Order: sequence, then structure tokens, then C-alpha cells
Amino acid sequence: MTVYFHEEDLPANVLAAGPIAIDTETMGLLTPRDRLCVVQISDGGGDEHLVRFSPGSDYAAPNLRAVLSDPNRLKLYHFARFDLAAIRHYLGVVAAPVYCTKIASRLIRTYTDRHGLKELVRELLGQDISKQQQSSDWGAPELSDAQKDYAASDVRFLHQLREKLNERLVREGRMELAQACFDFLPARADLDLAGWPEIDIFAHM
Repeated sequence: MTVYFHEEDLPANVLAAGPIAIDTETMGLLTPRDRLCVVQISDGGGDEHLVRFSPGSDYAAPNLRAVLSDPNRLKLYHFARFDLAAIRHYLGVVAAPVYCTKIASRLIRTYTDRHGLKELVRELLGQDISKQQQSSDWGAPELSDAQKDYAASDVRFLHQLREKLNERLVREGRMELAQACFDFLPARADLDLAGWPEIDIFAHM
């Protein structure tokens, strides 16, 4: 298992075919204000790739954008809504089709209100991950080893989680509902960017 660190773009041909796990690190939670700093990718083979963007980046990243926009690659996320919006806003692509482990968890782990990645990995995979670096400065000139390991851990387990969550979605008869939610996520991210982040446009009032 190796964590590879890249500046401004992903090298060509470093990912195996098939689904890829995606995550992002930003300067905060307001996408238009808080710039995209890091994109993490894993093909599930044991290595993770981190692509860091500097202040003032033009986010050209042709190799990364090609991978993210590939309609034949399933993209695995945890809380896809946020990552899709950040990628759309800064890299200019829709990183779909989508699978979101948080939504899958909410649909089948109805016995708990704890749907964070840390809780999912602990319960379904029996492993523990640290979230200590979650609120650190991702725009710093140099990222620490702890930050890099944290960023890598956010994509390290998503392939395995998808397998476990799919077993339960099938068992409980909720796979079609989950897929409908996944398909809507790019539009939900667009609504966030367009000014409807907290408003439920489906609500009566």
C-alpha cells in the first residue's frame, strides 16, 4: 500500500480499470468561497493518489478531469453531494456515475444515526481510522505525513464498503431506491451551487 502525491494533475495511466473512490479536501465547507486543495483517488488495488492544487491554480488537470468525467467509471464517495459540487465548481466536470456510501448507510443502517466514514469502517470492516486531521489547513505550502495519510484513508475503504453495503441493500430490498438517490446526486450538487443548499424544493412549504 503506497500513497502517491502529485501536483496539479494525476499522471496518465496510473489507475486500473473499473470503479474509483474519490474524495476532496477544501479550505472549508462553502464551495464557491473555500477553494479545492486536494483530490484523492483509489482504484481499490491498495494504492491511493493525492492530487494537490496550489493557490491560484487554473485546475486544468487534463488527466484527472478525463478520469472524473469518464461515464464508464463508477465513482465511489462518502457524502458525494459535497465532493460533486467541489469538483464541478473547480474542475468543471460532472464526476458521475455515482455511488455514495453515506446514502447507502442511511438507507439500510436505520438502527443508528451515526453514518460517518469512521463509524462505517469500524462496524462493517472492523478497522479504525483517525479523523484527527479532518479540520487541518489543506492549503498549507507543505502537507504533513499525517494529513496525507488521513486524505488517503478517506478513499482507502470505499470499495470494500460498497460491497458490504450492497449486500444489505439487496437484503432489505432497497437497491433500486438507493440507485435512484445516487442518480439524483449530481443535480443535488448543482442545486447547492445554484443557491438552494438548505432549501428542500420538494417540501410543501
